[in-house]
Amino acid sequence: MIWPFRPKFRKQIARIEINGAIAGATRNRVLEALKTVEEKKFPALLLRIDSPGGTVGDSQEIYSALKRLGKKTKIVASFGNISASGGVYIGMGAEHIMANPGTITGSIGVILRGNNVEGLLEKLGVSFQVIKSGPYKDILAFDRQLTEPEENILQELIDVSYQQFVQTVAQARSLEVETVKTFADGRIFTGEQALNLGLVDRLGTEEEAKRWTAELVGLDPEKTPCYNLEERKPFLSKILPGSRQVKSGIISGIDWLEFEMSTSGLPLWLYRP
Repeated sequence: MIWPFRPKFRKQIARIEINGAIAGATRNRVLEALKTVEEKKFPALLLRIDSPGGTVGDSQEIYSALKRLGKKTKIVASFGNISASGGVYIGMGAEHIMANPGTITGSIGVILRGNNVEGLLEKLGVSFQVIKSGPYKDILAFDRQLTEPEENILQELIDVSYQQFVQTVAQARSLEVETVKTFADGRIFTGEQALNLGLVDRLGTEEEAKRWTAELVGLDPEKTPCYNLEERKPFLSKILPGSRQVKSGIISGIDWLEFEMSTSGLPLWLYRP
C-alpha cells in the first residue's frame, strides 16, 4: 500500500517510551508504535528507554524493528534512570545514543534462573510422578537438582545468547568483539563510563536528546514538537485509573518477570539490583 504524503508529521519528531521490564506486552506496543512512525513518515524518532531489560526474544524483536526503521528514519535513543541489559540491546537499534551522566547502564549478559524446592517438598511429604518423552523434557523442574548433562545444555544456551548480545553491541558501536567482552561481564556502569567505553555517543538529558534529534533532520531544535506514541488505554482504565495502576504494578515488576521466565525456562537479559 502506498501511503499519502503527510507534511504535518514530516515537521514533527515521533517519541516512543519504553518503561519497565521488557516482555510480550511491551514488545507488542512498541512494534505497533514503530509501525505508526513508518506509516506516518516521521523524519525522526526519539526513543526514551528506562528499563532494566527483559526477555531475550522480545528485546531482539524490538531491536530488529528499529534497525529496519532506521533505514528510513533517524533514530536517537535517550537512556533514562536505567537502561541495562535488554535495555542496552534495544538501544543498539538506534543510530545515535545519549545517556545521562548518572544513568545505570551495562549489565551486558544473560541469566537463566530455576527454582529448586526439593528439600521443602521432602519435608512436606510431597513428590511428583513424571512421565516424559525425553530425558530433558523437564529440565529446570523445581522438584529436583539439575543433572550435569542438563547444566551443560543450559550453559551452551546461555553462551550462544551471550555471543549474540556481544556481537550486536560490537556491530552497532563499531567495536571489536574482544573489546566488548572486556566489559560485557554483567557489570553495570554510569552513563559517563559508558561514553568512555564507546557504548553511547553523548551525555545529556532527554530534552537535549530531542534537540539533537531535530538537528539531525534539519528541523528547528527549539520549536519542533514531539508526537508521543503512547500505549492505548483500555476503556475501564480511563474511568477506573486506580485499577489500572494496580495491574501495571504487578505485571511490569521485575520479580514477576523473573518468576514467569524461570518457570518457563527462558533466558533473560535483565539487570537485577
